[in-house]
Amino acid sequence: MVYENGKVSQLKIAYIGGGSRGWAWMLMNDLKQSSFMSGEVYLYDIDYNAAYDNEVIGNTIDGEGWRYKATKTISEALSGASFVVISILPGTFDEMEYDVHAPEKYGIYQSVGDTAGAGGFVRALRTIPMMRHIAASIREHCPDAWVINYTNPMAASIGALYREFPEIKAFGCCHEVFGTQWLLTRALKEVEGIENVRRNEIIINPMGVNHFTWFTSAKYQNIDLFKTYEKFIDRFYETGYSSGDINHWMNNSFACNERVKFDLFRRFGYIAAAGDRHLAEFMDADDYLASPEVVRSWMFGLTPVSWRKRDLENRLARSKRLLSGEEKYRLHNSGEEGTLQMKALLGLDTMVTNVNIPNRGQIPNLPIGTIVETNAVFRANSLQGVSSGEVPPSIYELISRSAKENDYMVEAAFSLDLDYAFTLFSRLNMLKGLSKEDKKALFTEMCRGSEKYLCDYRKGHIL
Repeated sequence: MVYENGKVSQLKIAYIGGGSRGWAWMLMNDLKQSSFMSGEVYLYDIDYNAAYDNEVIGNTIDGEGWRYKATKTISEALSGASFVVISILPGTFDEMEYDVHAPEKYGIYQSVGDTAGAGGFVRALRTIPMMRHIAASIREHCPDAWVINYTNPMAASIGALYREFPEIKAFGCCHEVFGTQWLLTRALKEVEGIENVRRNEIIINPMGVNHFTWFTSAKYQNIDLFKTYEKFIDRFYETGYSSGDINHWMNNSFACNERVKFDLFRRFGYIAAAGDRHLAEFMDADDYLASPEVVRSWMFGLTPVSWRKRDLENRLARSKRLLSGEEKYRLHNSGEEGTLQMKALLGLDTMVTNVNIPNRGQIPNLPIGTIVETNAVFRANSLQGVSSGEVPPSIYELISRSAKENDYMVEAAFSLDLDYAFTLFSRLNMLKGLSKEDKKALFTEMCRGSEKYLCDYRKGHIL
């Protein structure tokens, strides 16, 4: 790595999950527009052919400064890397089908199924052994590298990285908070008549756990946005709020009309700062997920794994078009911050943004070491969590319960014992209406669906 004239060259980035047809393309897009740094990206994936396809695609994107190289070993990818990016799919969508849909037989509906509750728990059992291997490899080959994780379940993944390698310099990035900042810009327009406010002009104090983060303050210049948001909700509570574009909740599996957020503000007095699909999974099942009909009444959707499979087919088809030259990759504004975080860590800037890291006192009334999402300051080779204050009483039980369940996932996976994992699984709030027998039957079915990824676990009475 060479510094010259305010730029960094000869930088090496290792991408674990380098065959990705989503996050990998996003990084390529953003790197090509990052004039302040250049170098090589080593793409490692258990599917080498997918990584090689991305090598070809990356090297054909217009722009100078970056070259891509697929590698067959994680050691080659990591050796000498200054940054490591992780975005892996733990298993396939066949396994995720059990995560999301097996609980429906017991009246448990999940709008996402990759972070919280039953689906997040079993996904963590698959993910964490992979994260342990990645962390151990980083310790061996590039212990001083900064590690950026995009993989869900986010909190459990970050927790596993730190438990395996306590000195790792890892953080998790999630754009859910960005969407709520954007919503507050819409509130400013609708209520105050103030237009053209950029997302990052909304100054926030976020706290919580990934996909269940809350704003305890939000301002635009001298305007207290809590008052603006309350008026905004009064206007749109019944109808929900939609910008009127193609991302309407009825025709997009990831969209919503914000009614869950609005309801949570009225109930608890703080701004819930994630998509409604995620927020609903952290609440009691009968709040927003009692049935598909109840879900529709709150104007968001259950995301079936069949949709994800169709989407993957579309992305694979696009990959073929990009490889053949039939389609040309067009650079765009991704809205992500990974390259800006790299810029600050390289000493070329300073920035403050929300990340997922261990609690070192940022949230004093949550356990030290549990993974929390708060603001953090990025400077030259430094990442420092920002104190967000204590979780307010009205949302304390919700957030502390969610943090504890994230810790259960890490404990269960590190035990490598499915009987012990079931003990923790049975404590999940999402399942509190089920009998012990039904919980055990559900856990057994879900584990059988992921059995080939759980071969290192002691099976005991579960399998």
